[in-house]
Amino acid sequence: MLADTMGALDMVAARVAAGATVQFRPSGSSMVPLVRSRDLVTVRPVDPAKVEVGDIVLAKVAGTVYLHLVSAIDAAGGRVQISNNRGRINGWTGHAKVYGICVAVEGARRPRVDGKIRQ
Repeated sequence: MLADTMGALDMVAARVAAGATVQFRPSGSSMVPLVRSRDLVTVRPVDPAKVEVGDIVLAKVAGTVYLHLVSAIDAAGGRVQISNNRGRINGWTGHAKVYGICVAVEGARRPRVDGKIRQ
C-alpha cells in the first residue's frame, strides 16, 4: 500500500521533509487493517532516531516512497527496515530518508508518537 509509483507520495514526502504536517488519502491494501485504502492519514515530520518497530512512517526505500511500518532498527548504522503489514520487506533505508510518522488514521490518534515529532 501506499507505494509511490506516480510521484504523488514524493510530493507529500517533500512537504513533510520541509516541516509540514500533511493529510492525504493513500491507496492500496498492504497496510490493512492499520490503514485501509483511501483512509485519511495525518503525517508529521519525525526524528528518525526516535522511531520504533511498529511505527508507520513515510520513507523512501530504493527510490520509492512508502507509508509503511518500521520492522527493524539498526541504531548503530542509522537506518531502519521498512515493511508492509503483510510481511513483505521493502528494505533498509537511512535516517535521512525517513521523512515523517503517521500520527492519525481517520482522526484516530496512533499510539507512541509523543516525543518523536521533529520540531
